[in-house]
Amino acid sequence: MTAVIIGAGHAGVQAAESLRLEGYSGGIVLLDKANHMPYQRPPLSKDYMKEGGDPAPMPLRGTAFYPEHDVDLRTGVEVMRIDVEAQLVIVDEGAPVPYTELIIAAGAEARRAQCVGSELEGISYLRTVDDADALRAETDQGDGRVLVVGAGFIGLEFAAVAAQRGLEVTVIDFAQRPMQRVLTPSMSDYFVQLHGELGVRLHFDEGLDHFVGEQGRLTGVVGTSGTKYACDFAVVGLGVVTDDDLPTAAGIKCDRGILVDEYLRTNVPHIYAIGDLAVFPSRHFGGNLRLETVQNATDMAKTVAKTIAGNPSAYDISPWFWSNQGPAKLQIAGLANPADVVIERGNRSTGKFSQFLFRDSQLVAVESVNSPADHVAARKLLEHERGITMEQARDQDFDLKAFARTLPVG
Repeated sequence: MTAVIIGAGHAGVQAAESLRLEGYSGGIVLLDKANHMPYQRPPLSKDYMKEGGDPAPMPLRGTAFYPEHDVDLRTGVEVMRIDVEAQLVIVDEGAPVPYTELIIAAGAEARRAQCVGSELEGISYLRTVDDADALRAETDQGDGRVLVVGAGFIGLEFAAVAAQRGLEVTVIDFAQRPMQRVLTPSMSDYFVQLHGELGVRLHFDEGLDHFVGEQGRLTGVVGTSGTKYACDFAVVGLGVVTDDDLPTAAGIKCDRGILVDEYLRTNVPHIYAIGDLAVFPSRHFGGNLRLETVQNATDMAKTVAKTIAGNPSAYDISPWFWSNQGPAKLQIAGLANPADVVIERGNRSTGKFSQFLFRDSQLVAVESVNSPADHVAARKLLEHERGITMEQARDQDFDLKAFARTLPVG
């Protein structure tokens, strides 16, 4: 038996570890096209960008982990094709890699700008450690002007760090508010104020039209309104794209990612997909969902390992994620909707509060700022579908932590 894993990010490395923890005794081959040892991505837009930040990415596991767990890690290997009939992974160099079970955990790539001027020097993305190295070199130049395209997690995380380092930061986004896809309007308002206090200039309803430059170097960004924003360099955060060509050529069904069932199985026998590229059925969302979070990647990896090891378990985790932006640690449990009823606990003027979101009188999500105890309790409540009532949420003296402790573990 041999389990082959394509992609050595959070999902792929966790899958290798979880297979061993589940008692899988076959071979494990972990393939990754990057030449780096597997590393953590979340710090790249935060701590990695700070002045004096560690120049080496934080490893996902120590170098001894792979031989100790009998994992054959192969970096700098690009997968060219999957031969479903022969159960082989065809790579760019070397012999094909046979598999008994195949896990696709290749993640996603940063969406590249396709407009005029996108080839200019001084335009950065922030997805890989190579991207981060190039961007940090720009940031380390000192005082300057940076234009961030996209007011999502990564764009705003970098914007906060850059502002704290003394750069003049401008953010544009075609949406109406920051982090619009995942936050309620009232929480977005809080982050508008926070970034304003950091000195970040935010412009919404303003998309990217094109870049302008001189002698091959970026000098400005022109928005869809026609406004030109002068800058010394730019960071583009237009989301991600998945590589559907490889799985589609193998007969694997895709729809903006690889379609899987509740056991993370594709339509092709012995092939699974996990992490950023997996589109899975979610009762919490009410349909198919694709999530780009570390939590989703690691929990999917643990789930698929159970299935391969002979102890199948459906993937049914309530989503949670986080973002550090300046002095604010934002943590979200569940999936919010702009129409949800918002009940706030704590005091936002102190920078420590939570918003409890109700839909049809049921707790569906909790957004917390610098309130880790609320977040932990919320995750437990949502996982057990034992949400508090709206009346309890409104009662500022209600002991949420104590209530959560009454719920069973696991």
